[in-house]
Amino acid sequence: MPEAEVPSRKPTLFEAIVAIAAAALCIGIGVLVLEVDVHVPLVFATAFVCLMGRYLLHFQWKDMEDGNFRGILAGLQAVLILMIVGMIIGSWIQGGVVPTLIYYGLSLLSPAIFLLATLLICSIVSLATGTSWGTSGTVGLALMGIAAGLGVPAPLAAGVVISGAYFGDKMSPLSDTTNLAPAVAGTTLFSHIRAMISTTMTTYVIVIIITVVLGFKFAGGTLDVSKIQAFQKLLAAEFHISPLGFIPPIVVILLAALKFPAIPSMFAGVVLGGIMILLQGSGLATMVTAIHYGYTPTLSAQLAGAENLEAVSALLASKGITDVAPELAKEVGQMLSDLLQRGGLDSMMWTVSLILCALSFGGVMERCGFLEVLLEAILKHVESVTGLVTSVIIACFATNLLVGDQYTSIVLPGRMFKSAFDKKGLHPRMLSRTLEDSGTLTSVLVPWNTCGAYHTGVLGVPTLQYLPYAFLNYLNPIVAIVLTAMGKFIFWRKETDEDVINV
Repeated sequence: MPEAEVPSRKPTLFEAIVAIAAAALCIGIGVLVLEVDVHVPLVFATAFVCLMGRYLLHFQWKDMEDGNFRGILAGLQAVLILMIVGMIIGSWIQGGVVPTLIYYGLSLLSPAIFLLATLLICSIVSLATGTSWGTSGTVGLALMGIAAGLGVPAPLAAGVVISGAYFGDKMSPLSDTTNLAPAVAGTTLFSHIRAMISTTMTTYVIVIIITVVLGFKFAGGTLDVSKIQAFQKLLAAEFHISPLGFIPPIVVILLAALKFPAIPSMFAGVVLGGIMILLQGSGLATMVTAIHYGYTPTLSAQLAGAENLEAVSALLASKGITDVAPELAKEVGQMLSDLLQRGGLDSMMWTVSLILCALSFGGVMERCGFLEVLLEAILKHVESVTGLVTSVIIACFATNLLVGDQYTSIVLPGRMFKSAFDKKGLHPRMLSRTLEDSGTLTSVLVPWNTCGAYHTGVLGVPTLQYLPYAFLNYLNPIVAIVLTAMGKFIFWRKETDEDVINV
């Protein structure tokens, strides 16, 4: 019989496990041992699965190509949105929107509510920037220093910083994971964000109560405001800080609440960001450059790169800043430069290429039947919606443990469980919400995961030490399971493709 006529077959459970194990090994070695980006390991994992599909299961190369294309096609809207997100970040930083949010956020600090203020500030910054990493590495790091001065234990402070940072990362339309999850599940960005409100805000309220109670213990401390003032003075020197900076995010939030389509709603943020750039006194060329390539820090970068403290003092004097110590100005300048030097269309190409690689891998796994076989084994004894949600949460956490990458922990379980949610009559945003409730949030709780390793390095606290205090990250998956078991906030799909919500 000619090779082309050999019929394809369904993989066995063992073969499916081999495919998963090989992919986990490939990605794990790349990320954790070689310390390289996950893109190429994902490509090699995809190639291995294709070889298994072709020579073991007798699929044709065209079948694998179809799997690739179908997987990528599902994420094209997310790719377009991410490109717009990059433009938003660049314009909002250049236009002073993000600096305004940081400036007023830092004004919330006081000894009596330090932990609560830390949670809120990190949430605000992360919502505004869409990055937990950037939040922890800049504002979070500054708050760790303030915590030390108040006598707040470092693990507790780090856990609260991470809780706030990941709240914003999870809920911000500017976050790559917030765009990736709905792309994998087959729903829209704002539909996904609205779905997350039920589980995430419930958990967030619990975390607020916890931080308020714990904060009473340190209410008598003395707050060293020098670093906070330095942040605010340098921001005010580099940008025109005004309440007008709140308008762009408010408009985007309102458009989302009014259920406007994601792409025009987000692009409205770009337009408003461009207007804010012009109001900062910059020209059209600066506006276009910021939207394309992001913001290039001026004063903060100059302070960070100054050769000596005399040069720092001269820079401060030129801006009329006389009450900030040169040593502190240089330190804070470096933090601000790291935070603000980002954004732009070009900055999203790394994430876009990662999403394409990840969706390609998931598409091939699905086309060759590996995901179906694994799902059948997992769901053999799962009949309830609660069991289904619990299975997704466990699968996401297991992927974070085995692979060490949060993107894979969203894509792989998402592709695995999509058909099961469809068969159950659940709306895709039920799946996308669950993916983020676990995949995004639990990544930072694993020491060898890229997220866990990063935050440990930045905050100076071992993962297992801050883990008990990263309240949002481990409570959110539990809350999601409990609410589902209670029959609350379950999204059912109707024949009209709308959904019915159990509240």
